[in-house]
Amino acid sequence: MEYSKLISVTGIAGLFELVGSKTDGAIVRSLDDKSTKFVSSRVHNFSHLESIEVYTVRENVNLVEVFQAMDKSKAALPSDKDDKAVKAYFQKVYPDMDFDRVYASDMKKMVKWFNILKANQVELKLNEEPPAEA
Repeated sequence: MEYSKLISVTGIAGLFELVGSKTDGAIVRSLDDKSTKFVSSRVHNFSHLESIEVYTVRENVNLVEVFQAMDKSKAALPSDKDDKAVKAYFQKVYPDMDFDRVYASDMKKMVKWFNILKANQVELKLNEEPPAEA
């Protein structure tokens, strides 16, 4: 499964693989239970994981960089129920994160999503764009 095909859908927990799109929505497959369903774009917004950025004290970074740091870290993942443990975890794993602008709910979502990605053995890398011709 490719990281570039994964999306988040507002109002629905978890991550989804984009199977197909229509003019009024998308057909998605849940990474949790593998169910496939149609999701209306009139009710929900879609965000490709590749397009999500995280605030840092320098320039914003792509979410995949945070996931890669989490993957390389030897620190145990905290429970996504404990705000303080999650914040302490990210202070260790990704200290450049701007903790004033990245909310605890965002960090908890990153932990949940990382667990889903690891359970589905998704390779954590951005899709390489072919170089544009001059």
